[in-house]
Amino acid sequence: MTGKRRGGSFYDSPEVFERYLGHRHSGASSPNQVMEEPALLDELGTVTGLRVLDLGCGDAAIGPVLLHAGCHSYLGLDGSVAMVEAGNRALHGMSGRVELVDIEDFSAPPSSFDLIVSRLAFHHVEDLAPVLAACRASLTPGGRIVFTVVHPVLTSYDPGVRGPRGNWIVDDYFVQGARERSWLGGTVTWFHRTIEDYVAALTSSGFVLTSLRECAPRVDRFDGEVEELARRRRVPLFLLLAGRCG
Repeated sequence: MTGKRRGGSFYDSPEVFERYLGHRHSGASSPNQVMEEPALLDELGTVTGLRVLDLGCGDAAIGPVLLHAGCHSYLGLDGSVAMVEAGNRALHGMSGRVELVDIEDFSAPPSSFDLIVSRLAFHHVEDLAPVLAACRASLTPGGRIVFTVVHPVLTSYDPGVRGPRGNWIVDDYFVQGARERSWLGGTVTWFHRTIEDYVAALTSSGFVLTSLRECAPRVDRFDGEVEELARRRRVPLFLLLAGRCG
């Protein structure tokens, strides 16, 4: 561990943490549940018997889902004390656990995992190359990584508008680097990369790209809320990439 404040610690503010939970688990009004989650589950496919690592797991919402689907084991890692506590509460009584580890500090012996999942965490990481290298080193031959990030059209520019947005601006798209923005009542740093940057980072780390998705809204998750569905069809919010050890 270093003395540097990293992405996970942002969620240890009680106000931010409560807002996150309210936003993340708000049904059809949560883009995570109507866009990112269904795309992720489709991409994961059958997980029976797999040893799963969830890197930057947050409150480990996907953990019970994967365990009920038959994965052999689930380990979540997160840099937020509040998230680790919430994740372990969610996994109580199941064969999974969450540990306090920053994404940047992750390492594990070869063939420790069959599948690595990371949901909306890698845009908090300044230098992604060593993280992806550590992921590849810890996977079994033929193992997979599937991760989602906030879509680059959103990380490129923060308009400073709070509440539901009706328009989106893309600016400085090809300028890679830190972007400070207001988020959930606090100020967070996201690291902007283009889609091309993410693909290059993945393949340069020894993965073969197997999928790229932009997580289009899933109609059956909107409970008939047609206006919200129409709004979510206007702009991509998430990017999903998947790779296999080459």
